[in-house]
Amino acid sequence: MVLSGMDSAVFMVFIPTFFFVSATPGMCMTLSMTLGMTVGVKRTLWMMIGELSGVGLVVVSSMVGVSTILLTYPSLFTVFKWAGGLYLLYIGIEMWRSRGRLALSEGAESGKVRVSGCSLAVQGFVTAIANPKGWAFFIALLPPFLDQSLPLAPQLSVLLVLILVIEFICLVLYATGGQSLAHLLRKSSNVQMMNRFSGTLMMGVALWLVLG
Repeated sequence: MVLSGMDSAVFMVFIPTFFFVSATPGMCMTLSMTLGMTVGVKRTLWMMIGELSGVGLVVVSSMVGVSTILLTYPSLFTVFKWAGGLYLLYIGIEMWRSRGRLALSEGAESGKVRVSGCSLAVQGFVTAIANPKGWAFFIALLPPFLDQSLPLAPQLSVLLVLILVIEFICLVLYATGGQSLAHLLRKSSNVQMMNRFSGTLMMGVALWLVLG
């Protein structure tokens, strides 16, 4: 059986492989859980739009030679990675201090924190494309699943759809877990602890981005 020019056996191997990698705690999943705690799952969907756009760009770019540019001019990637990391670190510090748009106040309800969808989408996009582990993973993982004797575009299109669907499922699971944790903390009237926990996670994402 052939699906879009690819043997179905490829799917049986690729799907569980990528699901395991995507579900493993990392920068994007940590960010999803953090935002699930502070803005709720519904608002976190904006971040997911940006993150999935970034992942899609990384997947396509890694297959058409942008990886070669990054290896040739690593300073450009380093500058962008540090800029994104410092931005997320600033947000994390503001949350830890119970300040900023993502910090919750006493009596706040999940999903009611005022933060623009554009800002959330940018955070997701920056985190996805500035993640060196993501680039390394796609550069290393995708080629073995591609048949050089068949047209590349159809194969890449199918794998891209699978990647985005699996990634979205994992992001929702992490955001839902974060929102559940937020509810538990609110029941204890410990909003400051939740802000500090969320801020610490966000700073961890930033440091991971910069040092990774």
